[in-house]
This record gives sequence, structure tokens and C-alpha cells, in this order.
Amino acid sequence: MNKVKLGLIFGTRPETIKMFPIISEIKKYPELIDYKIILTGQHREMLDQMLNTFEIIPDYDLNIMKENQDLSQILSKSISSIEKILMKEMPDMVLVQGDTTTTFAGAMAAFFQHIKIAHIEAGLRTNNKYYPFPEEINRHLTSVLADIHFAPTDKSCLNLLAEGISRENIFISGNTVIDALFSVAKKRYLFKNEILKDKKLFNHKVILVTMHRRENWGEPLRNICQALIRILKENPSAFIIFPMHKNPKIREEVLRILNGNKRIILLDTLDYEDMVNLMSKSYIILTDSGGIQEEAPSLAKPILVLRNETERPEALAQGTVDLVGTNCGHITKKVNELMNDKNKYLEMIKSNNPYGDGKASSRIIKKILNYFKLLNTVPDEFKA
Repeated sequence: MNKVKLGLIFGTRPETIKMFPIISEIKKYPELIDYKIILTGQHREMLDQMLNTFEIIPDYDLNIMKENQDLSQILSKSISSIEKILMKEMPDMVLVQGDTTTTFAGAMAAFFQHIKIAHIEAGLRTNNKYYPFPEEINRHLTSVLADIHFAPTDKSCLNLLAEGISRENIFISGNTVIDALFSVAKKRYLFKNEILKDKKLFNHKVILVTMHRRENWGEPLRNICQALIRILKENPSAFIIFPMHKNPKIREEVLRILNGNKRIILLDTLDYEDMVNLMSKSYIILTDSGGIQEEAPSLAKPILVLRNETERPEALAQGTVDLVGTNCGHITKKVNELMNDKNKYLEMIKSNNPYGDGKASSRIIKKILNYFKLLNTVPDEFKA
């Protein structure tokens, strides 16, 4: 074999962020790697935003997203459409990332065609099949199908070993989201969003809030919004910035409860560069996002996770992340502690990031080249 042909399958905003460093790394080996980018379009508007930011041009765009379609429709459309492309292109290996429906669909379509599968960000687990939903099961099923498991951490590796996956098929790489973060975080960044250009805003203690997970729709979201109102009442100098997810089930509820509060700034979804640099200027981050749990420790920001469980326990063990759930009183109490107790705040902003060092993509591509005997050396695994 003189060259390996790879198929990169993704379709959501988070996947695009984490695949961008992989694409950049692949481009360093034009004599060894051919590749095709296959998009499902599972997140349409937010996906396009990321493609423009990173200047990614797909070879195939399935554009599967239709209004009000359910998970089974997304899955069935994705599998059948991806399989047709794989039958035409026949890559030596497909790369899928994380835990979306696109991830599982891409792995299943490749399996049907006897194509090797590499799973990036493998081994994250809560071991509660409905939390997060449907991501936990997407991860488990993708692990059953994968040939190479790129685990971001030692803990992820142990999870895979406990499920009977051979150590020789697991490679601890770190997480590519840290690679992406380092590429866009800037000390003297000029925001594109007009509201964020107001430098006086960051003279206050800014609390950044993001939410998108299905299990937080409805009552949990309402509880969190009430907590935000209480936090502002008890912290007169604080401001909240809340970039709202595109999903109408989230936006309608957030707008109904929070719109009109002069110290809550409700924004549309930010592009990645604005979001990373907003994180770097925030005082505390409240989120149910897995990616932000991984990114924020590199920015020395405390994370309060608006969930009852997390598949990313490493930062929790380190103390840079705290699970606060969705109870109004509990969230308020935890935020108040960080706002008013400098020692507790400093305890949470340790600089070591257990999820990566900015070199995950390099390790992954070198490992794949070694797998296909196009590179003699095996890269060292990531150690936190």
C-alpha cells in the first residue's frame, strides 16, 4: 500500500470542531493519505457556521435535516445515504467522532461494507443508557463496531477494557477539542458579535451559560432559568451571557423566562472563535456541554455542570468541574460560593487539563499511518 484512503464522517457542530484538527493534520501527508469528507448535516445552521470558520469544503453533503424529524428518521436516512457513498468511494478506513447519531450511523454503514472503523473520543461512559440520551448508547454501539479506539484519557481506556476490548486496539490520544481550542484562543481577541464588543461588559463577573441536552428540556430547563434569576438578585455586580441553542424547545422556554432582564444577555449561537474567547473572559461557566467540560480547564475557568451524571469524570476528580444538577437551590448555592469565596474559586482553576495537550490529532494520524504500515514508528500515548 502506497496510500491510505480515509473517509471522515461527521454532521454536527461539536463534531466539526473536533474533526477540524484531524483534517489539518491529514493535509500534512498528501503523499500518504487521500481523504473524503462526508457530512450528514445533522445540525444544519450550526454546522455551516463551523464549516465557514474552519474553511472546510465537504466532498459529500447529505443535508438530511428536516423539520421535526425524530431520531429514527435521522439514523435511517444517515445509514442508507452514507452506505451509498462508501460503496462508491470504498475508503480503507472511516473516522467517526464522539457520540452523535451521525457517529453511530457512519460506523454502521462502514461495518456493512467491511470497512475499518476508527472511533475518535472513544470510551466515555455514564453507564446509564438514557443519560445522556441518545449519546450514551451511540457510544456503546460504536465501540462494538470500531477497529481502533482513540480514547482521550486513561479512564476512557479502562472503560473500554472493562467491556472486553483488547488493549492493542486502544490508543490514548488526548482529545482533539484541545487542539482546536489552542488554535483559536487569543489574548487580544476582537469579537465579531456586536454585543460582545462592549469591553465594559467584562469589567463585571460574567457567568456564561450554555444548554442543549435533551434530558434538560422542560422542567430542568425551567429550574435552571429560575436559578439564574436568583443568582443575579444575590450578586448585584454579576452579568449572565446565555448563547441560546437553535432548538426551539430551548429557545422558547429561555426567552419566556429570562427575556427582559437587563443583566441577562441572550444571544444567538456564537461562532466557535467568539465562543472560545468568551469562555476565556468569563468568570464562571454553567453548562451541560461535554465539549466545554473538556475545554474550560485549559482556560483556567471553573465549570458547574448542569447535569446529574457525566461521562467525563477526569476533571471532576481533579476538582476543576463540579456536578450541580438542575435543582434551583443547589445551583444558586454553588455559584454564590464561587462568586464570594476566593479560595474556593482558586481551588477550581488548576491549569492542568486531563483531556489533552494540543497534540491529539498528530498522535491519531500517525497511529493510523502506522496501522496501515505507512509509518514505522508508533507515537507516544497522551499522559495527563
